[in-house]
Amino acid sequence: MSRRVLILGMGGQFGSAAARSFRAAGWNVDRYHRGTDIGIAARGARWIINAMNPPNYHDWDTQIPKITSEVLAAARDSGASLMVPANVYVYGREPSPWGPETPHHACTRKGRIRAEMESRYRNYAAEGNSVVMLRGGDFVNPESPQSLLNQVVLKDLRKGKITAMGKPEARRCYADLGDLTQIAVALADTADSLPGLLDLCYPGTVFSFRELADELGRQLGREISIKRFPWTMMSLASPVWELARELREMRYLYDMDHQIDGTEFADLFPDFEPKTLQRLVFEHLYLRGMKVVPDAQGASAMSTQTSL
Repeated sequence: MSRRVLILGMGGQFGSAAARSFRAAGWNVDRYHRGTDIGIAARGARWIINAMNPPNYHDWDTQIPKITSEVLAAARDSGASLMVPANVYVYGREPSPWGPETPHHACTRKGRIRAEMESRYRNYAAEGNSVVMLRGGDFVNPESPQSLLNQVVLKDLRKGKITAMGKPEARRCYADLGDLTQIAVALADTADSLPGLLDLCYPGTVFSFRELADELGRQLGREISIKRFPWTMMSLASPVWELARELREMRYLYDMDHQIDGTEFADLFPDFEPKTLQRLVFEHLYLRGMKVVPDAQGASAMSTQTSL
């Protein structure tokens, strides 16, 4: 059976991490180049991973449906199975924990666009085609300058402060991309043997900005303060700055407690546990060249991640 995977959006967070994980597992990884024919690129591929999104949420209204149509056509013509990294936008303000049975009641424009995209993949899967939607919270990756954790939250860490994008006590779910793409590789080996949809929700790591600041302080041996993200300034800039407008729409997710129901995930991967907050903090500090105090160095061994 083919061990070839075509990745769309390899320059993004999920796509680049997936490429590393699949290559490490011995897969042949092909990169899709924007503007070329996806159908031709997908010939001979066992999986198409659609991690492609317009940068900075630009023109989602037209681009996401267009990409979805092209991906579905390529999968149908090539016979490749589909894997799509999914997010939590589709749930809106539904009470968590969120899972495969949670209604899609998106409360934002981007959430509605993603919900419509997912609906089209579900319909394709209902025809007997293999589709995996691997769902997680905000991506975290110490090596990625694109993550909001690195771009915004930890930007002023060397000054002894972090930036909370919402209520400091709100506990939210995060998905470490090393963990998430390792799961993607494990699914690729077997998930295409069963037709239909697998909507797999990855519970990830749950923590608040307050807990993050406390753990950073513990490992650095000094107090870390919390400042609030300047949402008012973003609102003022939104008429002329597209990214500010798009980020403001997602503000609600930073103010509400939410987590993902990992019941089905635990059934499939009973021995896998996400990285702990301690481990995530240690990895980010290490990649930033920041020294961890001796009594906190045990964090380097605190990963409960299990190889798949």
